[in-house]
Amino acid sequence: MKPKLLVARAIAPEVLQSLSNCFELEENQADIIFSESELVSRLRGKFGMLCTSSAKVDGSLLSQLPELKVVATIAVGYDNFDLNACTEYGVLATNAPDVLNETTADFAWALMMATARRVTESEHWLRAGKWEKWSYNAFLGADIHGTTLGILGMGRIGRAIARRARGFDMQVIYHNRSRLDKNLELEAGGATYVEKDVLLRTADHLIVVVPYSAEARHLIGADELALMKPTATLVNIARGGIVDDAALIQSLRDKKIAAAGLDVFENEPRLNPGFLDLNNVVLTPHIASASHRTRLAMAHKAAENLVAALERRVPPNLLNTDVLSRLQLWN
Repeated sequence: MKPKLLVARAIAPEVLQSLSNCFELEENQADIIFSESELVSRLRGKFGMLCTSSAKVDGSLLSQLPELKVVATIAVGYDNFDLNACTEYGVLATNAPDVLNETTADFAWALMMATARRVTESEHWLRAGKWEKWSYNAFLGADIHGTTLGILGMGRIGRAIARRARGFDMQVIYHNRSRLDKNLELEAGGATYVEKDVLLRTADHLIVVVPYSAEARHLIGADELALMKPTATLVNIARGGIVDDAALIQSLRDKKIAAAGLDVFENEPRLNPGFLDLNNVVLTPHIASASHRTRLAMAHKAAENLVAALERRVPPNLLNTDVLSRLQLWN
């Protein structure tokens, strides 16, 4: 008899078909977001779960599920996983890195350009029937070419964003927890490491790409926004909570910065309604990785991790490697 697997969110049918070769599936193609109690109920007797960031996996959940062996998110971010709890309860936790780097970098540029050139604002104005004539000063925005791009967080996605700046003749500066190797800086278009305050003061366009952690919460708040140029734009494609949304709304209202482009929000999808009253912000519903090819690749990578666990192999994207010492399986 095949082990049981909960597929906690809707995914591509071809991934379900692939998983059904190895597991007895409980699907959720209706894409319902389960409460904790519903998740516990559905996970009882299950070997594993394929999920997204909507499923919170912590000690409260795992203490009720002694048979659960593996949880696999299709995302690269895993702030919904308490890795210490996963290790304590002997559960393998995996993510799906790398396959979304280039697609997410593409979207960062799309969002930055739409923000700088006031694309959303001008489209809404046009659709409202307000366009009666061409005017030299209508929707004047900020140039991208020849300006300074600042990147906060220079991992694989950050470096992919930086590489694209070559074609726009931009100077690229970045801040990271630690400076990159010189070869990686060259790969990233000759990016220059600077301290965080220099990054904020200097960037004409700032893109936030740091992973979420407790330490990163409100990494960009009122004090940081006050350091930025009044002509600057800010783009967040990382995680909600890294930017203090309330502080950003106030900064945008007061024109302390020119504009912002946001794909992620605190408490999403229940974003702060203050954003909806602003013309100088571009809002998208967490779609930076949303190309068909990339979302399919993310799900397939999660499936590979699940199958590896089933076959008693170390999953290629295991997050809590210290769990292996607790499992006789790999001793």
